[in-house]
Amino acid sequence: MRVVIQKVEKAELSIDGSHHASIGPGLLVLLGIEDADTEEDIAWLTGKITRLRVFDDNNGVMNRSVHDVGGELMVVSQFTLHASTKKGNRPSYIRAAKPDHAIPLYEAFIKQLGTESGCRVVSGVFGAYMQVMLVNDGPVTIIIDSKNKE
Repeated sequence: MRVVIQKVEKAELSIDGSHHASIGPGLLVLLGIEDADTEEDIAWLTGKITRLRVFDDNNGVMNRSVHDVGGELMVVSQFTLHASTKKGNRPSYIRAAKPDHAIPLYEAFIKQLGTESGCRVVSGVFGAYMQVMLVNDGPVTIIIDSKNKE
């Protein structure tokens, strides 16, 4: 699993031009799932996101988690995070999981993230064409890959 996490002041998600979900201060999590992903990737990644200290403490140091600040989370599926641009100029998405494998993992990820963080979690609709509007706070943007635990 690969995620792009953005600390946001707010984020809004529309599907087919209609408002679907929104959050206030918190984290926007763009989630890419590949064929090799399992429940172990979910457990590791949701724990990492929940404990990620990217919010300022009283001294202005990024030392607090989304849970610590009572933030919210928005999860949006994004298969393009597994794009390969090695050959040519048209990205290949061969590593991205097909819906029959990805949807159950996507749903389990959202559920586990809510349980682990204790925060409100909203999500997009897997496979839908979505528009995401956000106000990046900082800006803070972090990329994490469960197969490359750096």
